[in-house]
Amino acid sequence: MEKGKIVIISGPSGSGKTTLHENLLESRKLKSGLTKSISVTTRPKREGEKNGRDYIFVSPKMFLYKRRKGHFLESEKVFGNYYGTPNKNVRDLLRAGKNVLLCIDVKGAKTVRRKFPEAITIFIKTPSMAVLASRLRNRGSEKKNAVKERMETARKELREARKYQHVIVNDNLKESCNRLEAIIGAELNCSCFKQSFLK
Repeated sequence: MEKGKIVIISGPSGSGKTTLHENLLESRKLKSGLTKSISVTTRPKREGEKNGRDYIFVSPKMFLYKRRKGHFLESEKVFGNYYGTPNKNVRDLLRAGKNVLLCIDVKGAKTVRRKFPEAITIFIKTPSMAVLASRLRNRGSEKKNAVKERMETARKELREARKYQHVIVNDNLKESCNRLEAIIGAELNCSCFKQSFLK
């Protein structure tokens, strides 16, 4: 029987979900109560990323082999690259009483919710599609066609937001972090959060 819980964060590319995810893991209030699940991916390593810390980077051939062997709790192809959540690692953490934080897309989240209906689900979105487009363009790493593709995908993903327990409009990073901390603290309601959130 799993003792810990899964916390899922999803949202369109450019919504800021990855930044919020990273800030949660550094939060003084939450970092003792949340454990990061390191995803496996076939995408190229970006500047500053470290294998085994940010992602586990593998070849497409290795990824597909692992998927055939049932290595993943969920796996999806996103913008041409594969991403997967290691099954054994997550289940081992849960059995050990750890709460596991997953930052995954809506399709992967749907798969995890089917296996873990008690998972806590949080959807991150921008105040408007115009803001989302602006953020994607300002990255500087996205080509025009890539921005268009991500915007089209975002429209589909936003239709899934109503299936999440909580939705956060990420207009201000600090406020969104505080909101996330409050939601997770209240949802998990365990001793590691009580002192911080019940003052």
